[in-house]
Amino acid sequence: MRRRLLPTLIAGLTALTALVTAAPTSTAATGDWPTDHGDNLRSGHIAGTASYTSLRTGWTRSLDGAVYGSPIVIGGRVVVATENNTVYSIDPTTGAVRWSRHLRSAITDTSVLACPGSISPTGITSTPAYDPVTGRIFVVTVTSSPSTGVTHELWALRPGDGVPVLDKRVEVPGTDPRAQQQRAALAVDRGNVYVAFGGLAGDCGSYKGAVLSLFANGASGGVAYVVPTAREAGIWAPGGPVVAADGTVFVAVGNGASTSGAYDRSDSVTRLTGRMGVVDWFAPTSWASDNARDLDLGSMTPALTSNGMVLQVGKSGTGYTARAGHLGGIGGQLATASLCPSYGVSAVTGTTVYLPCTTGVTRVDVDAAGGIHRGWTQGSVTGSPVAGPGALYAIGNGRLLALAGGTGAVLGSIAVPTASRFATPALSGNRAFVGTLSGVTSVLVG
Repeated sequence: MRRRLLPTLIAGLTALTALVTAAPTSTAATGDWPTDHGDNLRSGHIAGTASYTSLRTGWTRSLDGAVYGSPIVIGGRVVVATENNTVYSIDPTTGAVRWSRHLRSAITDTSVLACPGSISPTGITSTPAYDPVTGRIFVVTVTSSPSTGVTHELWALRPGDGVPVLDKRVEVPGTDPRAQQQRAALAVDRGNVYVAFGGLAGDCGSYKGAVLSLFANGASGGVAYVVPTAREAGIWAPGGPVVAADGTVFVAVGNGASTSGAYDRSDSVTRLTGRMGVVDWFAPTSWASDNARDLDLGSMTPALTSNGMVLQVGKSGTGYTARAGHLGGIGGQLATASLCPSYGVSAVTGTTVYLPCTTGVTRVDVDAAGGIHRGWTQGSVTGSPVAGPGALYAIGNGRLLALAGGTGAVLGSIAVPTASRFATPALSGNRAFVGTLSGVTSVLVG
């Protein structure tokens, strides 16, 4: 009986791996970059054989606030959201503003929040997402008024003119909106908009990590996954939820309140259904110690490789691999390695992951058994990389750098205006678009 079942079991696991790792189907136009890191897998990768030659500034556009999320590119326009709660549509060639839409007043007096955080004024912090099915751009604002207090709202805008077609309040059930921050990039898949929440810098107040799943067409019936912890466990990594080809959602969860005794699903990679049911999760055996010392896994968006693995690296610098189709619970990793503290979003090309480490972008290769093989580190750049025409591109020390994927050598660099810690370029054709603390800049590649 076992001999007959074994081939069937292996075939089933192979099929599951294919479901999890294949790129999600997209109807976005060629040259689009409709979400953070370009696709719902957050791969940050544009395939092609073009070689790198040079970088030069195309244009720089000042806007009404800082840009913390990545720009997105849809239908021949660059869409950028600011901390002043304004969304802009910009011509990618000239930098001319086609339209702008101011949605709400930003919070300028951050004393209304549970703790001031690190962004002032604060408005739209996460990367927008475009849904080609409904033809809508989604953003989340935060504002405050004497009558309503602090509120978060999900908006849908028409890409042609920025007119709002949806405005819905989104809050984490059972928590204080003053303590929640919506920093993680939005994602849209199969009619669902995914909105993740964490806490403010300072970790104060009554907040919990959560993912909300809302219907992109505005219908009622949204659902939420709230981490079952007494407090904290934010889902804040800038890349936001990762959506696999089968529609399941992977998120990295930060440190929770539990430091001994019962496990509270914090310090984990958690896999959810589109309706926010828990499918599976992974946590290291050191979860309690990680929680106590703020050394959680939640600082980096999960990296899914083409051979069915998840590579997760957090604040401690320890890297773990697990099977995407079976994360394995506490201690369920296939391999463990000392890598580097990672914050942000990786670029993934097949089975190679380029980590956003505090010590510099680092190459890691993951083999078919989950083995972790560390390659080069380029210490001159610590930003979240993307892989495009002939090179990797990332922001560090006031410059956009081009790195050789094979060796990590710096191929070239160019000055850009000051950007936030997690600023990530968006790629389209031969251009990179960089959100900065004063607006957005276009850099010509090649």
